[in-house]
Amino acid sequence: MDDKIRTLLSEEEVAQRTREIAEAISRDYEGRPLHLICILKGGVFFTCELAKRISIPITMDFMSVSSYGAETVSSGIVKIVKDLDEPIEGKDVLIVEDIIDSGNTLSYLIEVLKQRNPGSIELCTLLDKPERRIKHQVKVKYTCFTVPDEFIVGYGLDYNQRYRNLPYIGIIEQQ
Repeated sequence: MDDKIRTLLSEEEVAQRTREIAEAISRDYEGRPLHLICILKGGVFFTCELAKRISIPITMDFMSVSSYGAETVSSGIVKIVKDLDEPIEGKDVLIVEDIIDSGNTLSYLIEVLKQRNPGSIELCTLLDKPERRIKHQVKVKYTCFTVPDEFIVGYGLDYNQRYRNLPYIGIIEQQ
């Protein structure tokens, strides 16, 4: 691992903001159970930390989606690699992501999930890159941090499957 990684957000900053977002979610859904949908693989670190801090009853499920096309240009074609195990009809659903940039995948995913008749569907992300947003209809209800348009790793985010396990969020510096 020869990459130089500059710390963008410390482990403490991420933990504090995750607590704050969990408190907001708990207030907003007070008196109602909440169903979290973690988007794999990157979202698992954030989802687990968030879930531990939400004070209302929750259930959880997982999805894995893959976008195909050139590395720098999204084809707009999304494949569901791992679907939900349980139906979401009538449930208050919160999709939990590690990072949102163009919004292409989530735009597709939200439309698919809406067809399953959830009671409500909202979006929570650890990191948001709104300047990269192509699908402006993707609205994020809970955002921990807005980040610059740089290559970010750590806390679930990877570079060629490396650096997911960093306890902080960093930026890979150009060599």
